[in-house]
Amino acid sequence: MEPFIGSSAVRRGGLTRRGLARHYVALHRDVYVRRDLEITARIRAQAAWLSTGATLAGTSAAAVLGTKWLNPDRPAEIIRADRRMPAGIVVHSWSLDPAETCTVGGIDLTTPARTAFDLGRLYRPDLAVPLVDALLNATRIAPADVLAVAHAHPGARGVARLRSVLPLVDGGAESPQESRLRLVIVRAGLPIPETQIEFRDLHIRVDLGWREWKVAVEYDGVQHWTDRRQRSWDIDRMALLEEADWAVVRVSAEMMSRPHIIIERVRAKLRAAGCPI
Repeated sequence: MEPFIGSSAVRRGGLTRRGLARHYVALHRDVYVRRDLEITARIRAQAAWLSTGATLAGTSAAAVLGTKWLNPDRPAEIIRADRRMPAGIVVHSWSLDPAETCTVGGIDLTTPARTAFDLGRLYRPDLAVPLVDALLNATRIAPADVLAVAHAHPGARGVARLRSVLPLVDGGAESPQESRLRLVIVRAGLPIPETQIEFRDLHIRVDLGWREWKVAVEYDGVQHWTDRRQRSWDIDRMALLEEADWAVVRVSAEMMSRPHIIIERVRAKLRAAGCPI
C-alpha cells in the first residue's frame, strides 16, 4: 500500500481515527503508511511528494524513475524555493528549466537526465558512479544526455566533478558492487571493460570483460556461494566459458577490500591473452 493522506481517508470513511492511529504510522504530517510496510526509497519519495507537493529530485527522483539498490534510510529530496526543511526531507533551491521536469504516476520530478546530472555532481565518484549506473540501467538514457544538461548549466556547483564521473559510468552494471568493481579496474589504468557480455550460442553472459582478449571478470555475491542452484549454474557457466577459450577472474565480496589482488589477477590474465599492458 502506498502512502496516503490520513485526514482524507478518515473524511471519506475508509478509516476511523482510531484505526489510523492503530494500524498506520505517519512518515510526515498527515502522510501515513501501514505499520508493517517495508519503507523503501520510493515510498519515502512518494510520502515527501504528498507532504509538500514539491518536485522530487536526487535519489527520490531516481527512486520514482525505477532505480534499484537505493538506500531506503536516506532522507527524501525535493526542490522548492522555500528552504525550510521538514523532518526527513532535504530541500534544494536549484533552478530548473521546464524541460528538466516530468511527471511519473502523477508525481512531479526531475527528468532522468537532470536527475543523473544532480547525482553525478553532488556525490564523490565512489558513490556517484554506482548511483548514476543504476539510474542509467533503469531509464536507458546515455551519458551524452546527462552531458547535455551539464552544457546548459556550466556554472552549477559540482559540474567539474560530474564531467570526471561521466566517463566512468555504464548503464550495463546490474548491482552497485559491479559498478565498484569496474571502477577498481578502470582506475588501475586497465582497458575499460564491456559490461554484460552475452554469449547467445551458450545462453550465458558475464558481468565484465574484453572480447578482444577473451577475458571476463565476474562478481560473485553471497547468493553465488549460499544458493545451491546458483552455485551449480556458476560451475556450468565457467565450464562453458573455458571451452570457448575464455579466461575468467572471479571476485568475491571479501576481495573487494583488497583491490590490489583483483588488479594483479586481471592484469595477469590480460597480458597472457596478448593485451599490451
